[in-house]
Amino acid sequence: MEVFMWSIIFGITGMGYFSYGKKRDDNLFLLSGIALMVFPYFVEGLTLNIVVGGALVVIPFLALKFLK
Repeated sequence: MEVFMWSIIFGITGMGYFSYGKKRDDNLFLLSGIALMVFPYFVEGLTLNIVVGGALVVIPFLALKFLK
């Protein structure tokens, strides 16, 4: 049940990233949003789900901070 809840949370976050990236023409947020919506179908286990999802949520912000 917890995996399902975290998958829904990451999917909603991915939808927000996707719409933000599409509106601002920012490919980093767009691709991260797609990855956040798709990865729960391929990852098993609560811990791995949280680790991968957390990394995908943080990556665009770290990339913006360190690459620009």
